[in-house]
Amino acid sequence: MKFLGSIFCLIYFLAMPISISLASLQVGFYQQTCPSAEAIVRKAVNKAVSLNPGLGAGLIRLHFHDCFVRGCDASVLLDSTPGNPSEKENPANSGSLRGFEVIDAAKAEIEAACPQTVSCADILAFAARDSAFKLGGINYKVPSGRRDGRVSLKDEPTGNLPPPFFNVLQLQDNFAKKGLSLEDMVTLSGAHSIGVSHCSSFSNRLYSFNAASPQDPSMDPKFASDLKTKCPSPTNDPNPIVALDVLTPNRLDNKYYQNLQNSRGLLTSDQTLMTSSSTASVVQNFARQGGVWANRFSEAMVRMGSIEVLGGTEGEIRKNCRVIN
Repeated sequence: MKFLGSIFCLIYFLAMPISISLASLQVGFYQQTCPSAEAIVRKAVNKAVSLNPGLGAGLIRLHFHDCFVRGCDASVLLDSTPGNPSEKENPANSGSLRGFEVIDAAKAEIEAACPQTVSCADILAFAARDSAFKLGGINYKVPSGRRDGRVSLKDEPTGNLPPPFFNVLQLQDNFAKKGLSLEDMVTLSGAHSIGVSHCSSFSNRLYSFNAASPQDPSMDPKFASDLKTKCPSPTNDPNPIVALDVLTPNRLDNKYYQNLQNSRGLLTSDQTLMTSSSTASVVQNFARQGGVWANRFSEAMVRMGSIEVLGGTEGEIRKNCRVIN
């Protein structure tokens, strides 16, 4: 009990800067200066996701990868410059991040209507929300007023983004460092209801789990057999992609949690949520009550979108999301 109390105190302490960040943001921030901003972003997202539903998952992931590195400052959108490789070049991002062109399209239209007014960080937060609505009917108000950072470093995603092999304690620690609770972590993991993963992110569970068992015993055997047909090479060459949620791969819903109950989580960092009673109980609740999860997801996305934001005169409002002014 004392241990749990310490954890809750730690999470509360770490969450304090998040409340300050939330106070610096406000719903309707652009109501006077660029009233069409959110509508422009939603139009761009709807157009892109209608053609390719995978871009919706990509935009939510892009927002997550932005906020967990330097806070939600659009540093993930910056291109590399000579001698300065950006976050895009990190192995966690390179070749797998999607949705940049959607942000570019929205930014170009917003710049034509309201020059140098709306930040790329806010556009990305709006786009993640609009993706959740397009693919899951999940809608929520996004507090805005973020400013764009001027720094993006290749090495910084390492140590900030949770890798797919993390266990539940490592995930809890990773999210707590960002001021997010254990429930936030389980809730936001539900974004894996959509999107895809390369075989290399989980093939160890199929072919080289440990000396005693090449195949992860926590994985449903039939599921593992199906995955081996999609990922036939233990060396990941080639390295195909597989849907994170085979039940409803293009629908943001609570089927992800039902998959975990059935030992059909794709990544170690997914299935590990069933290894702790504190997280398994949340999984079970969300598996039963999709509406409850959707509401919690909305709230957790707002909290995540408020991590270490720049406000006031910090940073800048980029003219082009790929380069600093």
